[in-house]
Amino acid sequence: MQDHDKIKRFLTTVPLFKGLDDRQLSRLTRRFSERSYGPGESIVTQGTIGIGLFIMESGKADAVREHPGGEKTVVNTFGPTEFFGELSLLDEEPRTASVVATEPTKCLILTQLDFLSALREDADVSIALLKELARRYRRAVESL
Repeated sequence: MQDHDKIKRFLTTVPLFKGLDDRQLSRLTRRFSERSYGPGESIVTQGTIGIGLFIMESGKADAVREHPGGEKTVVNTFGPTEFFGELSLLDEEPRTASVVATEPTKCLILTQLDFLSALREDADVSIALLKELARRYRRAVESL
């Protein structure tokens, strides 16, 4: 799906980007890269520094949290249009969980560097994205 028009159309289906206009989506679209993962392959690894945001284009993946005693817990499952790694767009802290593909999976990736560059070009992008991240955070807190 490296075609920018296809990526742009796909991004319109991703909740994180619903507040962006056509011009803003076009700017962001150029900054994404695509990567494929096989079943059992780690997409991100708990404890490593995050490079950016991952959006599930196709496939499925589990977020797995490893506890100090070695016990592992699946804390979330991701499918198409869902995303993870949004915190690493804003800080350089270690990943809080690993994400492992459970079937053939394709992700779009936006690095922190590309994200910050896009924000410098258009500050309104940050407002729209922060609103959606706040909604996501509220849902997470309410589910506790």
